[in-house]
Amino acid sequence: MPDPGEPVPALALPTVGLFLAALAVFVFSTWAALVERVPPLVTIAVNAAACFAMFTVAHDASHYSISRARWVNRLFGRLAMPFVSAVISFPSFGYIHIEHHRHSNDDENDPDTFANRGPWWQLPFRWAAMDLSYGVFYARNLSNRPKTEVAETGMLLLATVTGVIVAIGTGYFWMLAVVYLIPERIALMVLAWWFDWLPHHGLPFTQRENRYRATRARVGMEWLFMPMMLSQNYHLVHHLHPSIPFYRYLGTWRRNEQVYLERGAEISTVFGQRLEPEQYLEWKKLNRKLLRLLPVRMPKGSSAPYAVFHKLPVADVKRLTEDSVMISFDVPGELKQEFAFDHGQHLTVRTDLGGKDVRRNYSICSPSTEPQLRIAVKHIPGGAFSTFAMEQLKAGDILELMTPTGQFGTKLDPLAEKHYVAVVAGSGITPVLSIVATTLEIETESRFTLIYGNRTRESTMFRAELDELESRFADRLEILHVLSRDPLHTPALSGRVDRQKLERWLSTKLRPESVDEWFLCGPFELVTMTRCLLLEHGLDPGRVHLELFFGYSDGAASAREHTQAARVTFKLSGQERVVDLVPGDTILETALRVCNDAPYACMGGACGTCRARLLDGTVEMDHNFALGKDELDRGYVLTCQSHPTSATVTVDYDAD
Repeated sequence: MPDPGEPVPALALPTVGLFLAALAVFVFSTWAALVERVPPLVTIAVNAAACFAMFTVAHDASHYSISRARWVNRLFGRLAMPFVSAVISFPSFGYIHIEHHRHSNDDENDPDTFANRGPWWQLPFRWAAMDLSYGVFYARNLSNRPKTEVAETGMLLLATVTGVIVAIGTGYFWMLAVVYLIPERIALMVLAWWFDWLPHHGLPFTQRENRYRATRARVGMEWLFMPMMLSQNYHLVHHLHPSIPFYRYLGTWRRNEQVYLERGAEISTVFGQRLEPEQYLEWKKLNRKLLRLLPVRMPKGSSAPYAVFHKLPVADVKRLTEDSVMISFDVPGELKQEFAFDHGQHLTVRTDLGGKDVRRNYSICSPSTEPQLRIAVKHIPGGAFSTFAMEQLKAGDILELMTPTGQFGTKLDPLAEKHYVAVVAGSGITPVLSIVATTLEIETESRFTLIYGNRTRESTMFRAELDELESRFADRLEILHVLSRDPLHTPALSGRVDRQKLERWLSTKLRPESVDEWFLCGPFELVTMTRCLLLEHGLDPGRVHLELFFGYSDGAASAREHTQAARVTFKLSGQERVVDLVPGDTILETALRVCNDAPYACMGGACGTCRARLLDGTVEMDHNFALGKDELDRGYVLTCQSHPTSATVTVDYDAD
């Protein structure tokens, strides 16, 4: 499968070097013009080249490709963008460019089709006015953009107009035109030609119809065109892997060439001759040696035969928001296979607080393709463990962790082409973050829409990580941040994730027939409301997956009298025990009387940690929010909710 290679670097030194070199050239050339050391034409040519190079810096910054630190990308993006356009701010450009990735070649929604459509004689004028067309596109979507972003763009536009007026009034307009206005316009014209027209013109497919044929790679004479076009001759690689820095495009193409060819990638020579995959292979035989490819490996789940606790040291405690932290664990080498996990699984954490045994269940927030084991804890007022995690827990402390359990995520297929949607709120993002990242990395043809409700931007858990994911998978991931207490937020996304908003999305961009799988996680009211709404629209319940962090009681269970006594046999950790159940107790409560290692967390039927297979007898469950139909059909029950309805019952906690 397509392999992007190394992750985004801590700092992309070639990109930083490109910025510094372009800045130095621009400053020196401008100084030479001001002191009349060189003729105007030389200054125009040199400064145009510098502006051209600055676009690659701003472009990589918009995809968070310069550094894993978000502020570094924002810094370089804002520093480089004025050299490219004086009327579009960097945040606005980032939004416009992501829309191009999401809707490439879509006449109605791709802002870059302005450079690819129209009579041939119009094209040079369109290329030179590319940022003005961006302004029109941005104005059409103004009501959907954050007010702070709009304000920044407005201030930049005002400053530009003011600067031009001052230059005219003081007699320096010609000098301003020589050192900036004309070079910037020439650079923009070349950029639109090389970055938009050459990769996209004449292609009938949109990004969502066929991402391998919505843009092209131009092969041949890499020694010349790679530095001259700053790698955009392999523009197809950029659209398939947007977070890769520009200087890694060729290496990525070489790693994945066979996979691209199998998918019918759009290829032409640098002179415009179109090549089918078979023709490309023949062309390649005449031009260079065959290159080796790297495979993509599917992650493996835990090797633990049954759920068991291990003591693990805390590697790091990082504050996410004012009321949440992310906890990373240092898993010893001999336990790494046991703590390997599937996307969407969770961990049971156990510790002693004030002499009391405390257990809590937390979803794993890291993708299963990464070795790092991480959970996120949101503070609950009065909550014993969440308060401890927020105020006292530190690196080096020891916690007991049960090997991963749960089955919220679905089985992935590298060849699948699906559309997934997740509806979450608050800390419900934790398992979904793992699901989104893992799915998009393994299923390279699938796409994801995430609806995420919070109070404010500041209270949004994993905001930075989600922004980076959306940039990395620009054409396959769309995140709708719904904020209830942010007066500056986009009006259409203000308020709560409610039935009205969901109905609107279900009738437009998220029509039920266009979505393969739904994931719901968050407050009980949101999850159940959304599930009921989806079922009302005719969805198969098997396509709607939900997870709750807390159990639920409607009073029925507590009012129900369970008078059935029974003899319970349970298998746990390879041992078999027999115990008499007291009428009214659950199977889990009975198991805990003789074995405190029996797995559990929420005790409310929500997490699935206490899952066991019913081998003999019959039971009745009070609630079930964790087991799907397939698991029920295979005989699994939640022991924290199960009461015997037969004289003998046998359950197996170790069953796979």
